[in-house]
Amino acid sequence: MTTILLIIHLMVAVALVALVLLQRSEGGALGIGGGGGGLMTGRGAGNALTRATAVAAALFFATSLSLVVIASRGGAGNSVLDNIAPAPANTQGPVVPAPLGSGLDQPAPTGSNTSGNGTQAPAAPAVPSEPSVPRAQ
Repeated sequence: MTTILLIIHLMVAVALVALVLLQRSEGGALGIGGGGGGLMTGRGAGNALTRATAVAAALFFATSLSLVVIASRGGAGNSVLDNIAPAPANTQGPVVPAPLGSGLDQPAPTGSNTSGNGTQAPAAPAVPSEPSVPRAQ
């Protein structure tokens, strides 16, 4: 119902604009007076355009008020944004890759500090307290 009424409202608005633009200018305000001849001349054409404009204005107000009443009663108050589910919360935080050559890009050893052949594996380097910037050699 709202969509049909909105389409009618838009058509009436376009017709109202066209009817106002078709009317003969009375001149005066901007110094741009209407000439003697025009698209519709004569007294009868002026009365017909005036009446048609009044009817279109009344229809415009009626459809405007109808749309307001429908909206205030909660006609189709659902928004597209109401149907969007919120994104799941990320509990880990962003994944930032370790800088190359810092030793942090190697997988951590599993189990104890001994490798499979019984020798001591090198300890993992300490994590820097602030980000390190690679320097040119």
